[in-house]
Amino acid sequence: MSASGSAAPDEPVTREWLERVFETTRNWGRWGPDDERGALNYVTPAKRARAAAGVRDGAVVSCSRDLPVEPSAENPRPAHHHMLVAGDDAEALGIPGLGATMDYVGVAFHGMATSHIDALCHVVVGGRLYNGFPATEVRSTGARRDSIMVAADGVVSRGVLLDVPRLRGTAWLEPGERILPRDLERAEAAQGVRVEEGDVLLVATGRDARRAAKGAWDPTGVGLAGLDARCIPWLHERRVAVLGSDGVSDALPGAGIEGWPIPVHQCCLVGMGVHLLDNLALAALAQACAERRRWEFLFAVAPLRVVGGTGSPVNPLAIF
Repeated sequence: MSASGSAAPDEPVTREWLERVFETTRNWGRWGPDDERGALNYVTPAKRARAAAGVRDGAVVSCSRDLPVEPSAENPRPAHHHMLVAGDDAEALGIPGLGATMDYVGVAFHGMATSHIDALCHVVVGGRLYNGFPATEVRSTGARRDSIMVAADGVVSRGVLLDVPRLRGTAWLEPGERILPRDLERAEAAQGVRVEEGDVLLVATGRDARRAAKGAWDPTGVGLAGLDARCIPWLHERRVAVLGSDGVSDALPGAGIEGWPIPVHQCCLVGMGVHLLDNLALAALAQACAERRRWEFLFAVAPLRVVGGTGSPVNPLAIF
């Protein structure tokens, strides 16, 4: 165990280690007993202003996948999109002189296919949500604590992309590959950037490139590349506000530790209060960064205002 509480690369991650890390990195009470924003408190008006001042050429890059309406190995519950009024019956509204088309969208966004943000109430550890609220605060009518409404005004901050496949000289990481803190720091050094307090940290694994080359696969069975649990103290030390990935941040399959199947989710959402962005599309962002040799940008996420929601589908935007 290092002085920072991180496990050495060759030290096994055990249940005891994870329990200790959860306790030493959690931010319960840091911003008061009633706080529900968690690490979003790191994103101050001054932080947003500095991020906005860094915009240079005004280019905008979406970091969302298309709404996944087709079933696949990674999308067993496809989103719904169907027409209510189409162009072949555009006068169906019955208003003289007015033609229109309308459609319907519905999505169960938690999972492995839809780009979404997890609210802090999405995961429970030991019967508790972030800041120690009981899990019973999430009811059949929605969450009364830690809902996505804490981000109702959006999340705008400095974004940083760490492109791990680029660092390793490959197009993608294989399912199950684990990213260690030293990989994050090597990516920082190679890209000339440092993750700072209040940043939105995006970690690329090349998932979309692998899918394009080999087709979709079942992440719950085959796995996904992601962060090793040893990264949890590092994220806490850097005071990351939001963590995102083209996977689900956790490396899958998990390490098989009882009670800790997805430790990054558990420690970030419940312990530290760090919102998570899952299933992002980061290939276009990585290209834009490489072209500019610049791995920081203004980053904006606008969740839907779902009262009591456990998260939201999102279309995050990086502005250069």
